[in-house]
Amino acid sequence: QVQLVESGGGLVQAGGSLRLSCAASASGRPFSRYAMGWFRQAPGKEREFVAAISWSGGSTTDSVKGRFTISRDNAKNTVYLQMNSLKPEDTAAYYCAAAVDNFLFRSAEKYAYWGQGTQVTVSS
Repeated sequence: QVQLVESGGGLVQAGGSLRLSCAASASGRPFSRYAMGWFRQAPGKEREFVAAISWSGGSTTDSVKGRFTISRDNAKNTVYLQMNSLKPEDTAAYYCAAAVDNFLFRSAEKYAYWGQGTQVTVSS
């Protein structure tokens, strides 16, 4: 069982930066053995993959490549999403998720545990 709590969202101007954090409380299995992902959902749109990290490294979707970076600190049971050069189209609720199988998954269906989300709003 994993409980996830996101933080770090807020209002930022275009071109600015934010760092999202996701703190995990994992029981029965070390946090390091979970693949972690970030997804986002804008109003009226479907939830979309943003980034994932597993034992083999990290991956980001093309629309954020070069601007967003996913990382994790297993000692702190935390995964991060560093977001630079933010654009108005990045505005969305951002969700952290954990997958039992430690691989880079882009499909939300592969993630069993989800946080409540944190809102990111980028003004033009």
